[in-house]
Amino acid sequence: MDEPTAEIADLFFHRGWMVPILIIIPLTILAHFVISRFYKRVDPRLEKTHLTWDSALLKAMIRPLKVIVWILGLTFSIQLFAFHFEKDSLVELFRPFRNFSFVVIILWFTLRFIKNMERDYSREERAKKKRYDKTTVRAICQISRIGAVLIAVLVYLQTHNVNISAVLAFGGAGGLIVGLAAKDLLANFFGGLMIYMDRPFSVGDWIKSPDREIEGYVENIGWRLTRIRTFEKRPIYVPNGVFSNISVINPSRMSNRRMKTRIGIRYDDATKMEAIVKDVEEMIKNHPEIDTDKFIMVRFDEFGPSSLNFLIYCFTKTTKWADYMLHQQDVFLKTIQIIEKHGAECAFPTTTLHIPEGVSIKQ
Repeated sequence: MDEPTAEIADLFFHRGWMVPILIIIPLTILAHFVISRFYKRVDPRLEKTHLTWDSALLKAMIRPLKVIVWILGLTFSIQLFAFHFEKDSLVELFRPFRNFSFVVIILWFTLRFIKNMERDYSREERAKKKRYDKTTVRAICQISRIGAVLIAVLVYLQTHNVNISAVLAFGGAGGLIVGLAAKDLLANFFGGLMIYMDRPFSVGDWIKSPDREIEGYVENIGWRLTRIRTFEKRPIYVPNGVFSNISVINPSRMSNRRMKTRIGIRYDDATKMEAIVKDVEEMIKNHPEIDTDKFIMVRFDEFGPSSLNFLIYCFTKTTKWADYMLHQQDVFLKTIQIIEKHGAECAFPTTTLHIPEGVSIKQ
C-alpha cells in the first residue's frame, strides 16, 4: 500500500472518529424506514375505529417525527465532527438551531393535529347526517391555533433565557398602542369573537337585517369579515363590528313557517260563507303537513269592496321554503275545491253601474 493510501486509512479507521458518524447515518435511515412501515400498517386499522382523534393524531405525527429523526441524526453527526476537530463554535451554532427546530416541529405537529381533527370531525358528522354547529367547531380550532402559536413563541423565548414577564408587560403596553391605532380592526376582531360566543348565526344560515340591506346565506365567518352570499349569488363582505350595532333576523332557525292569506267570495254567496269556513278549517286541521299544535284560525273577517273575505292562518311543520310553497299550494287548491263544492265562486274586482229610469243608452 502506498503512503497516501495508508494515511487515508489511518485517518478514517485507526483514529476511529468517523465510526460513530457512519453508524448514526444508517440508523437514521433505518428509523425513517421503520416509521414509514409503521404508519402504513397502523393507519388502515385506525381508520376502522369509531374514534376521531387516533387517526388524526397519527397522520399529524408522522411527518414531524421523520423530520425530527433526520435533525437528530444530522446534528449529532455534526457535533461529533466538531468535537473531533475542536470546533466548539460549530457546536454552539447548531445547538440553537436544534432547539428552534424542535419548537417549530412541535408547533407544526399541533397545527396539523388541529386541522385533521376539524376535517375528520366534520366528515364524520356529515356521514352520520347530523346537523352540527360549524361555527363553533371552526372557532374552537382557530382559537386553538392561536394558542398553540403563542405557547410556541413563549417556549422559544424561554429557551433563550428571555424574561417572559418583561415580554408580557411590554406586550401589554404595545397592545394599548396598537389598540388605539387599529381601533376598527380590533372592533371587527372582537365582533367576530362575539359571533363565535353568542352564535346569533352559523355558517349555512339564512340571515337578514332590517337595519341594513343584508340578506343571504352565511358562507364564512372570519376574524375580521363575514362573507354572505345573496340570493342573486353575489357575495357581501360585512365587517364583524357591524353586527354589534344592527339587528339580525335568522329565518333558518324558525320552528315553523306561517301561512297567512285572505280569500274572497262573491256577495251573492254570503249565505254559504259559514259552511265554507267550517270545511276549510276542518281541511287544514286534517292536513298532514300543518302543525296542529300551533295556532290555527279560519274566520270570516272582512267586507271587501267586491268580496266577502275570510282569513286562513296556520303554520306548516317544515321550515324549508320549497316544501312550504308546495304545502301552501296544496292548501289553496283544496280551498278552491271546497268553495266550488258549495256552489260558490271566488270573487274578483267588479263595478256595478246604476242607470236612473228614463236614461237611455244609444248604441
